[in-house]
Amino acid sequence: MPVVLDANVLFPASLRDTLLRTAAEGLFRPAWTATIWDEVLDNLTTKPRNPMPPAAAAHLRAEVLRHFPDAAVMGYEDLIPSLTNDEKDRHVLAAAVHAQARQIVTCNLKHFPERALAPYGITALEPDEFLMAIAGPMTERVTRIIREQAAALKRPSATPARILGTLAQHAPTFVAFIRPLIEGRA
Repeated sequence: MPVVLDANVLFPASLRDTLLRTAAEGLFRPAWTATIWDEVLDNLTTKPRNPMPPAAAAHLRAEVLRHFPDAAVMGYEDLIPSLTNDEKDRHVLAAAVHAQARQIVTCNLKHFPERALAPYGITALEPDEFLMAIAGPMTERVTRIIREQAAALKRPSATPARILGTLAQHAPTFVAFIRPLIEGRA
């Protein structure tokens, strides 16, 4: 089953990287729309203190889409008017319904109330809860992913501790669970 990733979980670099690396490992199948990626790119190029140049943001999008060619959800737009969640995020729920996803990963649960999702058998999870659901049964693989994520960063270089430090903002329970395993204290 696909999992729809909302724009707000694809915007923070470390969270995006962790989610995409776990997807690349086959731990879940990501799904998103062009509208979701438009929102990500808009945020990357306008919101942070050091905005990403538009060309770099476009390159990021192209690389992600190249690595996950089956993640794009299309043809969901007709569902939008019938949905009852927050109007700004109806496109996300419509994509989930159309893709037959059972989960939406978002930092904005209030835009996805249970009463709006239940008719479709969909749940909305914060990234912390989602990563914990993956890490529990796949601890060794997730630990390796975090180590590889740190090793892949060159400018600036990173350690697993640094990756976990930035992830703690969005996934504190996951970080508390995985940190001792990474640091060899488990």
